[in-house]
Amino acid sequence: MPPSDELPPGATLATTAEALYLTNLLLLPGLAFLVVAWLWWRHREKAAPLARAHLDQTMAGSLWAGGLLVVVNVVIVLLGGYDGPWTWVVVITYFTFCHSMLVVFGAYGLAKAMAGQCWRYPLVGRPLPADCPERRS
Repeated sequence: MPPSDELPPGATLATTAEALYLTNLLLLPGLAFLVVAWLWWRHREKAAPLARAHLDQTMAGSLWAGGLLVVVNVVIVLLGGYDGPWTWVVVITYFTFCHSMLVVFGAYGLAKAMAGQCWRYPLVGRPLPADCPERRS
């Protein structure tokens, strides 16, 4: 890992995006997503490659997280509603597999951003820019 004074341009924005992604999943859902979406919209074309890569990953991950929540709620309603016998099976399965996977992706993405490296979220991530520093999968 390079010393902090040798981090590539965009490392601070990349770290901020990853931290906000985790905040969206764990602390302030919705509000943190709006900040991630605003940062992505504002910097999607002109930011340094490292920042663009992490902004794209966090935006894609956030959209997947929101979409999965909608799907889980539809499944719960179709299986008998929130008082139905399958509600907790669906909720526990979602949190065990989907939500925890997205949190692990965000934690690893945060570590990569802090190290000044690009990283693509498996399964839900967007392709990395070709000019990304220390491009690794």
